[in-house]
Amino acid sequence: MNDNKQTGDRRPLGSRDTVWAQRLSQYLATTSITPNQISYMSVAFAGLAALALVVSSGYQGWAYALFMVLVVLGCQLRLICNLMDGMVAIEAGKQTRDGALWNEFPDRVADIIIIAALGVATDWVGLGWAAAALAVLVAYTRELGKGIDGVVDFAGPMAKPHRMALVSAGALLAGLVEIVPISLLPVDAAQWVLLAVLLILVVGCVVTVCRRVLTLQRRLS
Repeated sequence: MNDNKQTGDRRPLGSRDTVWAQRLSQYLATTSITPNQISYMSVAFAGLAALALVVSSGYQGWAYALFMVLVVLGCQLRLICNLMDGMVAIEAGKQTRDGALWNEFPDRVADIIIIAALGVATDWVGLGWAAAALAVLVAYTRELGKGIDGVVDFAGPMAKPHRMALVSAGALLAGLVEIVPISLLPVDAAQWVLLAVLLILVVGCVVTVCRRVLTLQRRLS
């Protein structure tokens, strides 16, 4: 069976087995923090990334680069929350009846606000909303397959970790080209970097949706 497809509903992540993840989840398990609260925090960190993207357009130089660092920080902390909520719920035995709801719903909110904000930061608002809608459709096709035959397809190339990795890498590159004086680059090179990220998101999400739908169709044939 493909590593990206499984009958359980946990995304296969190597980071789940790392020492830092195990220790952090064990610590969180000893506190009063619930998995649902961790899921809520993922939206807060996504909001930080989105706010940094929106506000960054009014700044240049090192100030702009700092906002890009906040984008990366928000995206990565969001992913850590996504990792921890499941680990604390399952490994620490803190599962609740509504856990599945709050494990999934905040993810879609986080995707929308980050990607839509990317559209604002590039002055391509409509494209940002289109990319956000496609990101939700990627998740929907996964859940559709799960509901039909119980197989959860996490295939990319633009699954959630890939989306956040792309946005993070793009933000780092945008911040870098803003502070490094390269004469060959246009004045608005950083904005062009973010626009390239947005376009890759759109194309990657379309490919991912098509791949998952075709895979599901083959399973049902």
